[in-house]
Amino acid sequence: MDLPLLVFAAVYLVMIPGRVPGLTIDRAGAALLGAIVLVAGGGLTSEQAWRAIDVGTIGLLFGLMVVSAQFQLSGFYARTTRWLAARPSSPERLLLQIVLVSGLLSALLTNDVVCLAIAPVLVDVCVQRRLDPVPYLLGLAAAANVGSAATLIGNPQNMLIGQALDLPFAPYLLDGVPPAALGLFATWWILARAYRGRFARELPISHQPDRPFDRWQTHKGLLVLGALVVGLLFVPAPHEVQALLAGGVLLLSRRLTTREMMALVDWHLLVLFAGLFVVNHALQAAGHTEAGFAALRGAGVDFADPAVLFATSVVGSNVISNVPLTMLLLPAAKHAQAGPILALATTLAGNLLLVGSIANLIVVEQAVRLGVHPHGTSWVREHLRTGVPITLATLAIAAGWLWLLA
Repeated sequence: MDLPLLVFAAVYLVMIPGRVPGLTIDRAGAALLGAIVLVAGGGLTSEQAWRAIDVGTIGLLFGLMVVSAQFQLSGFYARTTRWLAARPSSPERLLLQIVLVSGLLSALLTNDVVCLAIAPVLVDVCVQRRLDPVPYLLGLAAAANVGSAATLIGNPQNMLIGQALDLPFAPYLLDGVPPAALGLFATWWILARAYRGRFARELPISHQPDRPFDRWQTHKGLLVLGALVVGLLFVPAPHEVQALLAGGVLLLSRRLTTREMMALVDWHLLVLFAGLFVVNHALQAAGHTEAGFAALRGAGVDFADPAVLFATSVVGSNVISNVPLTMLLLPAAKHAQAGPILALATTLAGNLLLVGSIANLIVVEQAVRLGVHPHGTSWVREHLRTGVPITLATLAIAAGWLWLLA
């Protein structure tokens, strides 16, 4: 029995629907269970399993999650959103501001956390201004995905790509910032046209209280984040060490408890990463990864071709999700543009379907919890109506930019 191949197939089959039919096991649970079966069944020793986990990637993720938690607990996200909404502006201009600010924040902080913190406040301010929250929520989710593509710390798959391929932080900005910036304006333009004349809406939703704004904790977070970005740009120390140091500094607090900070860490995502590291390592150690890529090359599918890698990243991200796909394709990321292609394509593809990105799901879950639904349709269809053109436009921008840089 070829245990590594069987476990890999079972785990990645769960990645498609996101859970095991008839059970409550989701993607993270499947990855963890797969790692346990490999160790228990003799596919890997315990020591091999531990060594398979990329501590650098896990450390970078953890450190940046703590930094993001600082801004959520300080009330920074809520204060920023309400400040934007309080300014005199048209519905279209407010949408542009939300898209640009969400994209910028997601480039420097974890995009999922940005969506989780801003979505409830955004619903509240839209209701107070008698605006339909739906286009603004769609703008938040789409902008969080597009903006996070700008840097190697904007989302989990970019962090993984940067760590695995040892990509420097500063040079990637040339690859990621221009298509992300143009993509944000494309996102706004598509949403503004789609909802032209339909921004007004009355919703009977009660006011949602915000977390109190703490000016000192916000300034502390901004200072640490600024130092971290400068460090990533100019200091040769490993990225994960700098992120962990930033998180450690923020944990030294007289007001925010360690328990509060740790409660906002996405342990679920960290478990998914750890489990997939073990499962993919077992497949690679058994020789199946290289054999699979060789078979695909023989069939004319060569990931050394940038166009093939780009197209596979787009399609695969909407089939098995972007993080599992990124781990699967990283061994084939040999050419110079492989890192930027994976980072941009897997991230921007997340706007195609509602289930294509965790950020999308977080925004919709928050909206449904507050009683917000699209008028006369479902969230799946409403997202598809704008998600498809946004994805096609941003992917075209990214492909064109990468072609210019080649």
